[in-house]
Amino acid sequence: FAYGSFFERKDNLKKILSFDYKLLIELNKKDSLSLNGEMDLVKSIIKNFESSGRKFRGFDMYLHSDAPPGSGLGSSSTMAVALVGLLRNYFSIPITEYEVAELAYKIERKDLKIVGGKQDQYAASFGGFNLIEFYKDKVIVNPLRIPRQIINELEYNLILCYTGKTRLSSNIVQKQIDYYKDNRTDTVQVMEDMKKMTIEMKNALLVGKLEDFAEMLHISGIQKRRMNPFATDNYIDELYEEARLSGVIGGKVLGAGGGGYLLLYCPIQKRTKVTEKLEKLGGSVMSFCFESHGLQTWNF
Repeated sequence: FAYGSFFERKDNLKKILSFDYKLLIELNKKDSLSLNGEMDLVKSIIKNFESSGRKFRGFDMYLHSDAPPGSGLGSSSTMAVALVGLLRNYFSIPITEYEVAELAYKIERKDLKIVGGKQDQYAASFGGFNLIEFYKDKVIVNPLRIPRQIINELEYNLILCYTGKTRLSSNIVQKQIDYYKDNRTDTVQVMEDMKKMTIEMKNALLVGKLEDFAEMLHISGIQKRRMNPFATDNYIDELYEEARLSGVIGGKVLGAGGGGYLLLYCPIQKRTKVTEKLEKLGGSVMSFCFESHGLQTWNF
């Protein structure tokens, strides 16, 4: 989760504290919203609301996230969605989950020019299991009605392993974009193949064919490396290969790759052996669970 809290002040001072970066900034000058590398995401979102006519009084804002930046878990986009939701709630603006996701996307990708797609913003805004269709002029989110026992079994057999490395996803994504623009055969073909596999993986989940899902997870990991060789490195490949030898059926590096987390499907009988092998090699197995809700805001 990514969290934001907002408290009004009686003066005009605006304070933002990030627990993750141990950073406090005060916005008490006309130039205080200038982008200088310190909480630029927060400043851009505030500027966006101000440009639409919203007036801020003094406030204290507190931010923190469960996942580190550069982890491949969409942490920055989740924070962007949380911030948009926080201010949507404060100003009582009636905008939908689609509009929240689009605004978070605009601020990250267009205003701040952080290279990437739209999937993280929509995943955070809506939550749950979805088949998300991206068109040139619209996005359609299709919720999947996966039976609870299938979700439980999937969660029970998945391992989330932190590689101990973070990275700038935009650098890796830019390489992938360059490959696509250069019409690199592997990149273009793999993108087409992965789009088709999305439907197959969705079908496998709906009917509970989890080992088929795991095999496709393995294939998608191989395709990811074909599409962009920078998605993994020798250490990540070693972690995955040793996990496979210990009982993992399939898995892949999450996000753009290059670090962050591996998601692995492992029958429960092999879990202890796989976990011990990963941790011996320097990986960290993390607890997680699926979340059916997306953005949530409340007053108290």
